[in-house]
Amino acid sequence: MVDWPEPRTLGVVLYPGFDLLDVTGPLHAFGMLKNVFEQVLVGPEPGPVESAQGPALVADSGYEQAERLDLLLVPGGTGSRRQLTDDIFRAWLAHRADEAEIVMSVSGGAALLGHAGVLDGVEATASTRGFEFAREQGPRARWVRAARWVDAGKVITAAGVASGIDMALHVITRLTAPDVGENVARALEYEWQSDPQRDPFCEAAT
Repeated sequence: MVDWPEPRTLGVVLYPGFDLLDVTGPLHAFGMLKNVFEQVLVGPEPGPVESAQGPALVADSGYEQAERLDLLLVPGGTGSRRQLTDDIFRAWLAHRADEAEIVMSVSGGAALLGHAGVLDGVEATASTRGFEFAREQGPRARWVRAARWVDAGKVITAAGVASGIDMALHVITRLTAPDVGENVARALEYEWQSDPQRDPFCEAAT
């Protein structure tokens, strides 16, 4: 029998041009355990935020109005480059990451974390195609190219897009019990890539 932890609030950062699957993949996985993870979408302001793929998700609150977030998830997307020029967003992200228990990124979200100083001295990864750009934004990080995700303790970074689901299943397992992530993957009919050191897409690019 699983000794369920106290509920945690998972805050997912939205900005115009975020990658849809970076957000919805992990949301679906964490959402299978509503008694453990309360999900909050945080955007520039409450209301619809358009993704890079077109469909919008609705932010529950604006950045400044968001309550304390135990877990923080930062997606990538074509809009992430615009966020790099927003000093207010950068300071907000650094502050929220500092107070969170676990900070996660998917794909180009690592560039935003690196730019905000969150990855200083931390092992991290990013998508194969966006790896060099992410490394430029976080020159003090210890970058790992061939990884599906990297768990550096407080900070967990995933490679490209769908790897965010693998990372989410790992975090679920880490915070609950060894078989819970596998059970969620089975319920999703998803083949979980549970080895963080094996990224077949990075292998294919070499």
